[in-house]
Amino acid sequence: MKEIFDSINSVLAFVAAVSDFFWDFPTNIAWYKAIPVLGNFSLAVIVLVGSGIYFSSRLGFIQVTQFKRGIKLLVQRRTAETGISPLAAFFLSSAMRVGPGNIIGVTGAISVGGPGALFWMWISAFFGMATAYMESTLAQIFKEKKNDEFVGGLPFYGRRLLGNKVWVGIALSCVYILYAMFCLPAQAFNVVSSVGAMGEIITGTQIPTISTFYYITAVVILLICAAMAFGGIKRVSKATDAMVPVMAVVYVVTVLALIVMNVDSVPYFFSAVFGGAFKPEAIFGGLFGVALVQGVKRGLMSNEAGQGTITMAAAAADAKHPCEQGLVASLGVLLDTHIICTMTGFIIIMAHAWAQDPTAWKAAGKLPKFLMSANTLAPGFGNALIMFLLTFCFCLFAYTTMVGLITYSEIAANRISRNTLFINAVRSFGIFVAAFGIMVNIAGYDLGNLWAFSDLANITIVYINIPLLYMGAKYVFRATKHYTQDDGTSFDSRVVGVSCEYWDKK
Repeated sequence: MKEIFDSINSVLAFVAAVSDFFWDFPTNIAWYKAIPVLGNFSLAVIVLVGSGIYFSSRLGFIQVTQFKRGIKLLVQRRTAETGISPLAAFFLSSAMRVGPGNIIGVTGAISVGGPGALFWMWISAFFGMATAYMESTLAQIFKEKKNDEFVGGLPFYGRRLLGNKVWVGIALSCVYILYAMFCLPAQAFNVVSSVGAMGEIITGTQIPTISTFYYITAVVILLICAAMAFGGIKRVSKATDAMVPVMAVVYVVTVLALIVMNVDSVPYFFSAVFGGAFKPEAIFGGLFGVALVQGVKRGLMSNEAGQGTITMAAAAADAKHPCEQGLVASLGVLLDTHIICTMTGFIIIMAHAWAQDPTAWKAAGKLPKFLMSANTLAPGFGNALIMFLLTFCFCLFAYTTMVGLITYSEIAANRISRNTLFINAVRSFGIFVAAFGIMVNIAGYDLGNLWAFSDLANITIVYINIPLLYMGAKYVFRATKHYTQDDGTSFDSRVVGVSCEYWDKK
């Protein structure tokens, strides 16, 4: 069996090299690398951050001017006869955004660029809010009705913007499904290993991965995941409605408790972040660290703005105007990066672990680095409780991401076929892939290069989605003008100058 996995890894290693080339391009070309400052920026970073700056400017910094309006949309209690409510869509998208990357990603960014990297994460996320607004508004403009649900997102608006050709929608759906399926194995095992870690904290003993405990845990998690996935989008949204607030609140409250326990380190946190942000190594480390490159490359970008991977949730909402969900999506970026990721940054930076023993800290895995830092801040009896709560949050982060990957694949699959058997086949394949990831990791086999396919799918999605946003920008700008004028007229095709079948019927 080991020989089989070794052979698979050798094949995947080739894909990893191809993926790395496209992610690093053109910084892997000598003459470009020699250019001062610019030579440190990969095309992926330029495209993502540059687009965020451009869209922010063209939209009049809508993430600021319409911030209060977005908050009002979130707090409104609204039922949806078709699809899900804007708030439910916010939680559904957050189920994917708020994932293990909120812990692992920030840890990696600080490893590369020091505390100043966190500052650049905030900046990039601020402009990313405008990009998220663009893609989510497009998803709403071109969404379609399927029975009592809405389907839409990247494969749908991509097809409409590229001549309404069937093969375009199919190709984009396949790219997303490929991305999701190759991210699933790691997420699934993250859930199981987190449950195992919580069991070890409670019992005080080490639990081997090859054990009855892990086997039973894996089966239970897969059964729960299957029950949610086969219940459709509405069942998943009901679950995320409950789980996302819980995991966000528990995580934030736990970190706040650590901050209160170590209040004397708060000034150090801010001085380290802002002081380190403008050192050359922090600037480049922050921009090329996990926040903008490695975060995206691992399929765990802190907010996923610009990838188009969150647009399926935006399209599922029963909004009164397409721009409503654009504002809600931009707030999702705020929650993910400016709140959840900042909480992680507090733990790592306040603990001083990265600076006091850099050799040991960098040698540890990304999650152990995080837990090592938290352990430093919570000595004594409270340590076990803190470790349990943080591991519990990590478990929920991974679980909602796992379910989200399967659900979003289902929505994307609707662009290929709406046949019930086909949709169930996509759901079943997602569960199978998750089970494969769990069992391979339990058995102790290393398929680290499996990430190469998701890395390649990610960069493909970025380079497809961003040009589509520019192609559809005129429609979003027109919709935004109509929304902000608020003249009492209904949104339809006449507003944007392109056929919007659902909105015209509405």
